Amino acid sequence: MIKKTLAVLSLFLIPLMVCAEETNSKVNVQTDEQAIEKEQSIQSRVNNIGSKLLNSNKIENRIVFVYDKNKKENLLTIDPTVTSREVVLYDEYYKFIQNDDELAAYLARGILTSMKSYNGFFKGYLSALQIKAAPKKFEIVADKRAVDFMVNAGYNPLGLITFIQKSCPQKRFDTISTKNLASKRLAIIYEYIYTKYPYFLANNTYLTNEHYQNFLLTSLENRRMLQEKIKTKSKKELKYE
Repeated sequence: MIKKTLAVLSLFLIPLMVCAEETNSKVNVQTDEQAIEKEQSIQSRVNNIGSKLLNSNKIENRIVFVYDKNKKENLLTIDPTVTSREVVLYDEYYKFIQNDDELAAYLARGILTSMKSYNGFFKGYLSALQIKAAPKKFEIVADKRAVDFMVNAGYNPLGLITFIQKSCPQKRFDTISTKNLASKRLAIIYEYIYTKYPYFLANNTYLTNEHYQNFLLTSLENRRMLQEKIKTKSKKELKYE
């Protein structure tokens, strides 16, 4: 009797199991398709803004833009961006980007790095070594050039400030680090915009942006130093912290 009951139950269960497997398969296919469509949408956005930056700044070097959902590997090697002539946007940075200004900020910095591969000896490898030798200096140069690239392409350079404010944590000190303090970078960028592109501060569309407001709050001392420099018409380079 038990065997007959089990046999009858199996007749009902097998079709249900097959149906469940087919349903799961369809769900997985739809999920994969949605993921592909999302990546294609992001890649298209990256390509459009990247090309606009190149065209507006009359950059003749051929540079490719790539969206990579994988995490960037922190290897003690020459930055592949310098030698591969491509700007890679990793998903760990894309999650901080909320508008086209911030995406343009990220890509603009990457463009300058990639341009280095077209300069110097040994097909750009020498430039890569120069960046490795003085990373802090290059970081500041890249920030300033990114501002120029953004303005020329019609983007608001304050987007670079909000992007860094969100994506770059503040270290305790930068004495033995290969990177500048985030607060120092932000102060230098702010001064550069204040000096060269004051329009964006006089007509500040980022005043209601929470991340920009947080920058203003955490940069009080650095901006006070800048105001004193302007007031006294000093030409000295400020030592921001």
